[in-house]
Amino acid sequence: QVQLVESGGGLVQAGGSLRLSCAASGRTFRRSVMGWFRQAPGKEREILAAVNWIGANTNFAGAFKGRFTISRDMAKDTVYLQMNSLKPEDTAVYYCAAVDSFVIRTSSSAYDYWGQGNQVTVSS
Repeated sequence: QVQLVESGGGLVQAGGSLRLSCAASGRTFRRSVMGWFRQAPGKEREILAAVNWIGANTNFAGAFKGRFTISRDMAKDTVYLQMNSLKPEDTAVYYCAAVDSFVIRTSSSAYDYWGQGNQVTVSS
């Protein structure tokens, strides 16, 4: 069974940091674009960052810029999202996703594989 297994979420105080991990299971995603999304209650799912297999990554502009960083360990077939200076408005369910592509994709509809979602709650 093909899976993306997420870990690392939880409760953190404002200003704190968390690192989310997403590990491949059942197949390799070493030739895939891996991305991180989040979805807050009542809001649409939004992309945070994505990385292809040569390490070209894009941290999309907005409130995440300079605070969130995506990285990838090809040997472990795992992608990470480092989140610093967290704010209460960062509270959401965070998802990793994968698509068999070299070109970075920004739309959630382009991604074929999804992790189970990981709750991140930032208290004020």
